[in-house]
Amino acid sequence: MKQSLRAKRMAKHHRRNKSTPKLNLVSLMDIFTILVFFLLVNSSDVEVLTNDKTIELPASVADTVPDTTVVVKVNSEQILVGGRIVVSDLDKIAPTADDDNQNNITELTQELEYLAGKARELTEEQKQIGRPITIMGDKAIPYTLLKRIMNTCAQAGYRDISLAVNKTSDSEPRDAATTGADS
Repeated sequence: MKQSLRAKRMAKHHRRNKSTPKLNLVSLMDIFTILVFFLLVNSSDVEVLTNDKTIELPASVADTVPDTTVVVKVNSEQILVGGRIVVSDLDKIAPTADDDNQNNITELTQELEYLAGKARELTEEQKQIGRPITIMGDKAIPYTLLKRIMNTCAQAGYRDISLAVNKTSDSEPRDAATTGADS
């Protein structure tokens, strides 16, 4: 019996849909391989410190990048160590006349000693240098406060101190006073 054109077309359509579709994984694997290589190449050793909106860092043209360390954030109101508030009011830590150790901030010392106790033991060379620490201080904080914080860190064994700054380009011309050159 002869089939009509419509019947032939429907039979052909059913045969085509009866076979299971095959997934071509080669191109998908190529895409993922390229993606992995791209991510490996572009994941450099750049450390981005989480910037606090209450801290405006000073600018610098320094090229050296600090290692990953404990971060002390200082803004106009409080001191944070690793994101945890250590001193909530900077007016409370003002040195008094009867304070026998005016340079140390006791709350900061306690927190740094606690973190040092949790960290791994230092080698002899590292003991001479001290533990590394990064201070993110607002550019408007007084120098006396920054000096007290640095002294407290040094007394707690964190003597390898880095100050966080915003990197600027070195394209600005420097005059003789800023470069230290004699005229």
